Amino acid sequence: MVTRIDADKTNEVFGSHCIDLVSASLGGKILAVSDEWFAQAENLLTVAPPIRKPGYFVHSGAWYDGWETRRHNPEPEDWVIVKLGVNSGRIFGFEIDTAHFNGNHAPEVTVQALFTSPTTPAPGPTDPRWTTILPIQECGPSQRHVYLLPTPTEEAYSHVKLNMIPDGGIARFRVYGQAVPVFSDDLDEILDTAHVSNGGLVVSCSDQHFGRKDNLLQPGRGKDMGDGWETKRSRQKGHVDWVVVKLGTPTKITSITIDTAYFRGNFPQYVTIHGLYHPDTSITPAHDHENWFKVLEPAKCKPDIEHHFGLPGQDVYMPTNGVGGKDVSNGVEEVAKLEDGVGEEVVTHVKMTIIPDGGVSRLRVYGRRV
Repeated sequence: MVTRIDADKTNEVFGSHCIDLVSASLGGKILAVSDEWFAQAENLLTVAPPIRKPGYFVHSGAWYDGWETRRHNPEPEDWVIVKLGVNSGRIFGFEIDTAHFNGNHAPEVTVQALFTSPTTPAPGPTDPRWTTILPIQECGPSQRHVYLLPTPTEEAYSHVKLNMIPDGGIARFRVYGQAVPVFSDDLDEILDTAHVSNGGLVVSCSDQHFGRKDNLLQPGRGKDMGDGWETKRSRQKGHVDWVVVKLGTPTKITSITIDTAYFRGNFPQYVTIHGLYHPDTSITPAHDHENWFKVLEPAKCKPDIEHHFGLPGQDVYMPTNGVGGKDVSNGVEEVAKLEDGVGEEVVTHVKMTIIPDGGVSRLRVYGRRV
């Protein structure tokens, strides 16, 4: 049975082991929609909470920050097809937010899913492979509806279809789950195994007052200072902040990149990295676990640049797409070397500690799968 979760407990239920698989920042994309007369479906995937502009009208009518269809739908439902921002993912739950839709909200919703390879045509609304993941749920006006599935889906899906019955408006749509990466057979290929598309996940942190921890593993370098991880100002001597990242696969590290893009007056003074091998990756290791070993000595940080750290005696390897690919080490400025022997260790988790506090846009952990 599907469980309705108190919206205030969303992070508690999903935050340590799930990401929003359809987030626009991850690359989630609207592929098709039955109707979007009043408000465009692409708003559903916006990361920021929905806003309201009372009294503001456009050609189609009152402006809404969400997806809204015409009245009097002659069909049983309106629908939107969404491609996940990763190749595929296992689904744990959903959030359907009707914020600011009151009197024009969707009365009921369902969610379906399917998997198709990237080389095949996108699915249509009547594709027989659609499987119902979330059965019909009643929606109320202007509120977050958060649903936990009885168990995570056994299948990994690439697309979801949100149906609202019969019509109306929805502000935001979240699909909480875990990315299921597709790796090549080449174990010598160097990948960013912390990247969200490769199954990386930030499982814990000391603080995320100004910027979410999950931003660290997103694609690209970020669009602004809000698209990174930032902690509150510390006032105690000796204070540090930290994040623990579960890698997408056990890894032998070859290089690390720490990017302070857009953090110009609030970047950390120093950063250090530790690694850990944990045989049961379903358990989140404590930040002070006794088996953490040093990967990078405290290194001085600079504002708004990528800091690259390679193995002793080797060039820095940095794939161009942040996931895996072309070696563009030529011309890369290396800040410091990783600890001796790091490249021989197998790690499942890394811990980044910033001293004393501040903001980091992205963390990349390049290496070979084991």
